[in-house]
Amino acid sequence: MPVLALDSATGACSATIVAGGEVIASRLAVTDRGQASLLPEMVQDCLRQAGIAARDLALVAVTVGPGSFTGIRGAAALAQGIALSAGIPVTGVTVGEAIADALPRLGARRLWIATPSRRGRIFLEHDGRIDSLAVTDLPSSGGPVALAGTAAADIASRLAARGENVLLTDALFPSGRHIAVVAERRMRGELPPLAAEPLYVDPPAVRPNQPIPGDNGG
Repeated sequence: MPVLALDSATGACSATIVAGGEVIASRLAVTDRGQASLLPEMVQDCLRQAGIAARDLALVAVTVGPGSFTGIRGAAALAQGIALSAGIPVTGVTVGEAIADALPRLGARRLWIATPSRRGRIFLEHDGRIDSLAVTDLPSSGGPVALAGTAAADIASRLAARGENVLLTDALFPSGRHIAVVAERRMRGELPPLAAEPLYVDPPAVRPNQPIPGDNGG
């Protein structure tokens, strides 16, 4: 059954319909402005391309952070509205979960996903948690790491300057296919539940180093 995946968390705006793990319709715009007005039309375009109606979807998935709160809020509201009107479930997926699904062969390297926050700060999703921290307060990697996300190049260079073992990947944004795949795993109970609501990570809304909701720390 088709899954609709929405993303507007990190400077790209996308709607994707995935069936059987394959993309059957997609729209993408690389922009961090006007996403709330772009997404509904992108969804309609995808439904027309796939030749289905919203009621034919099995699931709606949406990235809930970390990233731009405005973009995340707009995508989450749209996802909830579509799911409610179609009578289908909706679930959240983190940016890091979707990117990690696209980078399965890292060997012994741990994956860090770095996303810009406020000026001079980043969101760092790693080891089952999300930190909000200043770029000058990066923790030690503790071993070989791979960097992904839209702030990855900056963070990789800072870690490399400290002599740490860093691999910079080319994964910047979560793809619709991998958002959908992670969402289906979540709905099968292979991952903890995650509501289709924006993650509040940046202080002072919550404390830094907050575990991902539902995550057991593994």
